[in-house]
Amino acid sequence: MLTLFFRLKQNHTEIPQKTTSYLLCSTFKLSSQSESRSQATVDIDTITRIINDHPFPDQPLHPTLLHHLPPSTISTSLVENVLGRLFASHSNGLKALEFFNFTLHHSHVPPTPASFDMTLHILTRMRYFDKAWVFLQEIAKTHPSLLTLKSMSIMLSKIAKYHSFEDTLDGFKRMEEDVFVGREFGTEEFNVLLKSFCTQRQMKEARSVFVKMVPRFRPNTKSMNILLLGFKESGDVTSVELFYHEMVKRGFSPDNVTYNIRIDGYCKKGCFGDGLRVLEEMERRNFVPTIETITTLIHGAGLVQNTSKAYQLFNEIPLRNLVADTGAYNALITALVRNKDIESALALMDEMIEKHIELDSVTYHTMLLGLMRSRGIEGVSELYQKMTQRKFVPKTRTVVMLMKYFCQNSRLDLSLSLWNYLVEKGYCPHSHALDLLVTGLCSRGLVQEAFECSKQMLERGRHMSAPAFLMLERFLLQSGNIDKLKELDQMIKKLQSVLPVPPSKGHATGISNSRIIM
Repeated sequence: MLTLFFRLKQNHTEIPQKTTSYLLCSTFKLSSQSESRSQATVDIDTITRIINDHPFPDQPLHPTLLHHLPPSTISTSLVENVLGRLFASHSNGLKALEFFNFTLHHSHVPPTPASFDMTLHILTRMRYFDKAWVFLQEIAKTHPSLLTLKSMSIMLSKIAKYHSFEDTLDGFKRMEEDVFVGREFGTEEFNVLLKSFCTQRQMKEARSVFVKMVPRFRPNTKSMNILLLGFKESGDVTSVELFYHEMVKRGFSPDNVTYNIRIDGYCKKGCFGDGLRVLEEMERRNFVPTIETITTLIHGAGLVQNTSKAYQLFNEIPLRNLVADTGAYNALITALVRNKDIESALALMDEMIEKHIELDSVTYHTMLLGLMRSRGIEGVSELYQKMTQRKFVPKTRTVVMLMKYFCQNSRLDLSLSLWNYLVEKGYCPHSHALDLLVTGLCSRGLVQEAFECSKQMLERGRHMSAPAFLMLERFLLQSGNIDKLKELDQMIKKLQSVLPVPPSKGHATGISNSRIIM
């Protein structure tokens, strides 16, 4: 496989169809999800809600922040946690940028690379690349210490996802010339560029970059692991093994990461036996399995419905001088749910609470999915109520899943309860959740409620989708609420003047029939 890399021509830059991929860089995690609510956490809730509720783009956010957030109260943890909430809730990127700039100019404590990276991630996720470049260049001049390889990775990964191969290479060049000025680019920066393509499963582009830039940058084991990871994410186990043997042949030494990638590749393909074989090979070569290794194997046992082996691997964790974390528990819970053993999964969840092991979004998502298949709406409703009582806010995929399930089961009370809970917690629900909610409410004649939720979305500076608006438009016209329809139309057009989006994104552009406005 590696031989192919060196034989490729530079013109091999054909772009395959892009596929959505989760970012392999670690997601931003809030510092606390515990039930005991400190004063700092209350402040985070309040400030996040103020930012999301602030009318956009009618008024600047700066005066409001100055009123509610005196400079003496700004701390590093508060800034990072508020930005983490804004990131998790898909908030308006320009609001996040304004909040970061406010803390930059008014705080007595210096900003951190983490807060800068979160702001940059929010901007690039919303495809505000022009503003992101300006942001990077300004920080490079005023606070160059905030710029890290992670900053570069965030930007290049998003360019690779949404733009062309050439645009990504231009972005790398721009990083070197305009952002990281004076820094000598080497293997680590080269690895960031490789990773930007591999995280998007664009292996043809990764191979082309490898061949083109190897004369300048000397690859290391991490470079090989990144490429190995790219093949694994593409679901090509054969290519993973061929590339592994070629890299060893060429003198690159495998490490724990290398073996974990191989094990994960086999497990995800349902080749659990091969995963165990690689574990044995790993131990023979004196590489110590990590908690990530065992967690991957528990997942693999679950995929082939071998719950006894999953339990065995889980029980061996302390014998290996490791500590079972949330990921390990989640892997076993997933295995049990997959095997329809919901009682044991619930017992394991209770054990996590007793041992003060954090229940994260994966825990809740897996359990809710299992309850949907086994106990129906009553079981789901019970866990949902417990989740909100614990003040836990799930991630977008869980919110969308719950919204869809509540609407399908004619529990609009729970749908509105979920929406209001998110808004009260300072989150801006994703447009997919609004689509489901508007459809459910309108189909049952609750047009006023659908209007209010749509208005809340637009007030927070987020676009609503064209299908949701067209449905609401039809029902508002049928009920004679022309004024409300015009109000939404004005809000949409005002938002578009500040946040223009391409038609391909499917956002609402306003009233479909211009005669209605007259």
